[in-house]
Amino acid sequence: MEKKTTYKVDLNSDLGESFGSYDLKIDKHIIPLITSANIACGFHASDPVVMMKSVALAAKAGTGIGAHPGFPDLVGFGRRNMVVSFEEAKADVLYQIGALSAFCQAAGTRLQHVKPHGGLYNMSAMDYQLALAICEAVKEFDKDLILLGLSGSEHIRAAIDCGLKVAHEVFADRGYEEDGSLVARSKEGAFIHDEEEAVARVIRMVTEGKVAAVTGKDIDIQADSICVHGDGEKALLFVKKIRTALEAEGIEVCALQDVV
Repeated sequence: MEKKTTYKVDLNSDLGESFGSYDLKIDKHIIPLITSANIACGFHASDPVVMMKSVALAAKAGTGIGAHPGFPDLVGFGRRNMVVSFEEAKADVLYQIGALSAFCQAAGTRLQHVKPHGGLYNMSAMDYQLALAICEAVKEFDKDLILLGLSGSEHIRAAIDCGLKVAHEVFADRGYEEDGSLVARSKEGAFIHDEEEAVARVIRMVTEGKVAAVTGKDIDIQADSICVHGDGEKALLFVKKIRTALEAEGIEVCALQDVV
């Protein structure tokens, strides 16, 4: 008997992160397998040509396009924490959304969502005011955009307070602390390297709403969208195996706008 689909989930990846002559060469392989692409906007990675090409790839594949704004930190790939004012954070995010949206308009498509990157993502997940600055920028640009944020975090609270559509994001390739934050990249347990472990964790997050923290304790989690980092060592393998496993479990993999 054919399995009945009970769950829907989006599958996303952080892409468009090549820069100048530094080409990650993976986007064209991953984009057709995912339902949402978070495209770097030039602050932490990417450049105008990469942004244009990334948008074109996603549009051709029918993959939802999201702006992936970060701190202005090319050297640190946007993963270093920065001290910025509310006004700076809001303006920086608005600037980056606008830049990517221009390429979407030129390609005859539109933005679906916004997901902060790296240090901006992790800091704002725990800092309501920083999350609010991001959400205000999103709302003032286009109130119909979806805010993609860390499940159960300040991203979610700020987006709801701003009246935005919001999607809870979980990570296939990252470890969790007991408070639902991601394990710092410098700590043991930050990364999930085994693809079978990643698959099992993803299925459980979607179907049970649970994940084991780095301590072994189960924590509650909501999975509207699953992220696989595009710069990960096994990114393409993870995406292929996760998508295959989700579909085998009768879980519908669909665009973010069809989940929330």
